[in-house]
Amino acid sequence: MIAQLRQSLRALEKPAGIDTDAGCLPFGVPAIDAALAGGLARGALHEIAAAGEAHLAAAAGFALGLAPSGARLVWIAEDMALAESGAPYGPGLDAFGLAPERLLTVAAAHQRDLLWAMEEALRCRAVAVVIGELRHGAIDPVAVRRLSLAAAQGGALALLLRGSPPHDASTAATRWIVSAAPSSPSPGWGGSPSEARRDGVAYDKKSSPPPVRLRSASADDLPLSGGGERESCFAVQLTRNRRGPLGAWTLQWSDDDERFVPATHAQPVAAPAADRPHRKVA
Repeated sequence: MIAQLRQSLRALEKPAGIDTDAGCLPFGVPAIDAALAGGLARGALHEIAAAGEAHLAAAAGFALGLAPSGARLVWIAEDMALAESGAPYGPGLDAFGLAPERLLTVAAAHQRDLLWAMEEALRCRAVAVVIGELRHGAIDPVAVRRLSLAAAQGGALALLLRGSPPHDASTAATRWIVSAAPSSPSPGWGGSPSEARRDGVAYDKKSSPPPVRLRSASADDLPLSGGGERESCFAVQLTRNRRGPLGAWTLQWSDDDERFVPATHAQPVAAPAADRPHRKVA
């Protein structure tokens, strides 16, 4: 009965003149797919925000991981975002299963230009995913509503990437807060478990971004390196969900499957104390 009520509510929320259902993209993680009623809705707007400035790479990696394999993607960013974070980096994108030749990047001088470019790209049937990267500040709710309508009409996946957690109201189908999570070293890693070294720079494991460089000129992102790199882990919080409950999960990017999987524990189980006295059981 609850499922039928949710279906009825979604039908009432559908904009007039839009009758097609674009379907959804399953995560492959049962708990998340259950919360999203099957997966991330296509033909809808989703917000992804970094938990803080140091987690921008993680938020961008999470957004890229949501794009279906082989999809044509348009990434639109403000000039300030490109100046501070760098342009998308080909080898890093390829590690997330996105071929650079299927990516179109657009630079926008102002927020209004970015939102207009997103709306136009979403109306193009040849585009499967549109990412709009904003740094800070509130967004005009009318513009957000227009993005939702354009995504519904075109059937594309619209991702609004924000540099900090938003506090404004939104018509987005979901809102996610993403940060980098502690990760265990992959096989072959011979360094200390508390830090990873790349190009002579030590990164603390508790706060470092994922070990895939997504930007061509970002000093904060870890570059790809042969052998001994750590797995990319993400702490994600679902803070808005029009299809069901909220939640929080720790995910790991699987290079073999090219999708997110539940993260394994980063630390080994503590060994029992060697000098613990033996106690007799009564």
